[in-house]
Amino acid sequence: MRRIPKRTSFRIRRVHPDPTRRWLKYAANAITAANLSLGLLSVLLSFFHLFRWAAVALMAAVLFDRLDGSTARRLGIVSDFGRELDSLSDLVSFGVAPAVLIYSQVYMDRLPLIGGALSMLYVLCGALRLARFNVQNAVGGFLGVPITFAGGVLGLLSLLARDVPMAGFAAAEILLSVLMVSKIRVKKF
Repeated sequence: MRRIPKRTSFRIRRVHPDPTRRWLKYAANAITAANLSLGLLSVLLSFFHLFRWAAVALMAAVLFDRLDGSTARRLGIVSDFGRELDSLSDLVSFGVAPAVLIYSQVYMDRLPLIGGALSMLYVLCGALRLARFNVQNAVGGFLGVPITFAGGVLGLLSLLARDVPMAGFAAAEILLSVLMVSKIRVKKF
């Protein structure tokens, strides 16, 4: 004769995730949003001819860009969404913002057409650089100079605008544009 097991009732206990861990997943994206906001602030300040403050906002965006990736890796919250948001933020903060800043500060009154073309070239090369980065899985380095570095250099040049001739800005924009789309290997720092 077979024994029929006694029926027992199981209670399924719902486990609530740690509330602090739940909010941590937004930390890196919040830092990226701050990066984007600083880039937009730099553009607005450039429109109002507050060039020093625009350059300071750009340099602060560089710091936030450095923090967002390291925060995501440290907390183990790396995601495709975060990577795409970071690239879009980088295009605004280190592509569009420096181009608008340099155009407004240096070219607009003296060489509007040539300066506009140089600024468009810089933004286009920055977008190509970021698109290439998004489709490649480069381990240990970058192919081409990162747009963050290029934008930071233009921000520093803006702070030194009184000491840099217009030809220096033009040469810097052309050189940085070429370096961003080049096949030069740059180590991650």
